[in-house]
Amino acid sequence: MTGYVRAGYRVAARAERQDWWDAGLTVPRLVSLSDCMVELVASDSAGWDHWFADPEEAESARRRAGPGWHVLGVGFAAADLPELLADMADGAKAAGDTLPERLERREPFPGPGERRLGFEPVGYGGGIWHSWTCIGGLVTDVARATRIRPGSGGLILDEQQARRAAQWLTASGLGEPKVYFWSAALVTAPIPAG
Repeated sequence: MTGYVRAGYRVAARAERQDWWDAGLTVPRLVSLSDCMVELVASDSAGWDHWFADPEEAESARRRAGPGWHVLGVGFAAADLPELLADMADGAKAAGDTLPERLERREPFPGPGERRLGFEPVGYGGGIWHSWTCIGGLVTDVARATRIRPGSGGLILDEQQARRAAQWLTASGLGEPKVYFWSAALVTAPIPAG
């Protein structure tokens, strides 16, 4: 597996099938780190930052949020960091996002005991994370061009396929002007402590 760097942890709602979802997304429930696709618990009092530094902080926030929420661990390929950090440079600072500093530390990901769920093609734009599932028709476009389809929860299970899908999305320009650079984010389920 490619070397991944820890982005952090998100506490996300469980998304149920919606009529507006891409026709190529046939799953009844979606696992996503995207601000567009799922509700997220804020990690700061202002409600701007949705990234928790460690799984314990995220698990504590999940318990406070109540039923229907889950913790997702997220990592990005080290090779994608220069482009991701460039995309986030202005928007993340304006929003008070702590993600760029964490990525700069290049801490290995996933952590001990984290169960790999799959990969989500995502990109940063306009201060939020977009998914291939949130910009109309991209799941279908990727499937037509590459034969890569989402698996369980809308994630791509194979790393090489996910990286190929992200590269195709970047080259196609179909996510513009929201997303110019796509990356295959590794998504995990941390094992709660205790």
